[in-house]
Amino acid sequence: MIKKKNLRREVLVCIVLIFLTVSATAQDKKGSATVSDVKIQKKKKNRKKIKLPEIDLNNWKVTIPGGEGKGGAISVAPPSILDYGSNETLKPFMFNDSLKGALAFYAYPTSATTANTKYSRSELREQMVPGDDNVNWTFAEGGYLKAKMAMGKVSKAKNGKYHKVIIAQIHGRLTNEQRELIGQKDNNAPPILKVYWQNGRIRVKTKVLKFAGVDNKGILHKEAWTDDKGRNFEDEVGFRKFTIEVKVTDGKMVVSLNKSEFFVYDDASIKRWGVFENYFKVGNYLQTRDQGAHATVNLYELEVSH
Repeated sequence: MIKKKNLRREVLVCIVLIFLTVSATAQDKKGSATVSDVKIQKKKKNRKKIKLPEIDLNNWKVTIPGGEGKGGAISVAPPSILDYGSNETLKPFMFNDSLKGALAFYAYPTSATTANTKYSRSELREQMVPGDDNVNWTFAEGGYLKAKMAMGKVSKAKNGKYHKVIIAQIHGRLTNEQRELIGQKDNNAPPILKVYWQNGRIRVKTKVLKFAGVDNKGILHKEAWTDDKGRNFEDEVGFRKFTIEVKVTDGKMVVSLNKSEFFVYDDASIKRWGVFENYFKVGNYLQTRDQGAHATVNLYELEVSH
C-alpha cells in the first residue's frame, strides 16, 4: 500500500511539473509575441511617409544663383525645368523635400545675379507660353495667384533679426515698342507687387507714382515710380505654412493671407499701372549679401489663372 501511495504521489508531482512547464512556456511565447508586436507598431509609427509636391511647372522658368557675374545667373525654362530632380545644375538650389511634401528653393549670396539686381535668387518666373518671356498679361486681362508656402531655415543678420526674403512678386515688363520709345536697353519695368517674409511676418509693398501728373511716356520710366511704405499682415506665420492669394483686375489688386486678412489696392497709381505687361514670380529672392547668409523657401501648392 505504501508503495502504491508513493507511486501516486510521484505521478501527481510529475503532472503538476508538466503543467507548470507548459504554462510558463506559453506565457513566455505570449510575452515574446507582445514585445515583437510593440516593436513593429513603433516602427510603423516612426516610419516617415514620402510625399512629393504636385506642382505644374509647364508655365514656369527658374533662375538660380549658379553661373558667374552680374547678369550671369542661370535660368532654366520649360521643358528642361520639368527634369529638375535629375538636373545636376538645379539640384543644389531647387529640389523635392519628400518629408515635407514641398518643392524647396535654396539661395545664398553668389556673384551670379540677374542684370538689374545685386541679390541672388532661386525663383520661378511665369511664362504664359512655355519658353517665351515675350507673352505676358495686363491688369485689364487680369490674373490670379495662389501659393501655399512656408519658410524653411533662414540665417540672421548681426542685429539678431532674420534676413528678409521676397517670396512672391508681380513684375512689370515693357513691350518692345515701349522699350524703343524710351530708349531703354531691356524690357525690364518695376515690380508692382513684392511680398516679403520678414521676421516671421508677411509684408506687402507696391509701387506708387512720384508725380501723379506724369505723362504716358514718362510713366514708362523706372524713375517715375517709388515704393510705398509697406503693410504687414497681423498674423505672425513664423515657420508655419501659409497661403498667399493675389487677384488682379483692371485698376485693382487684392492681396490676402490665409483667406482671413485682405489688403485692397485701388488707388490712382494702381489704376495707371495698366500701361505695363506683367508676370508672376514665386520662390526665394534673398535680400542680403551678408557673408554666410542663406534661406530655404518651401512651396507646397501653386496655382495661376488669367
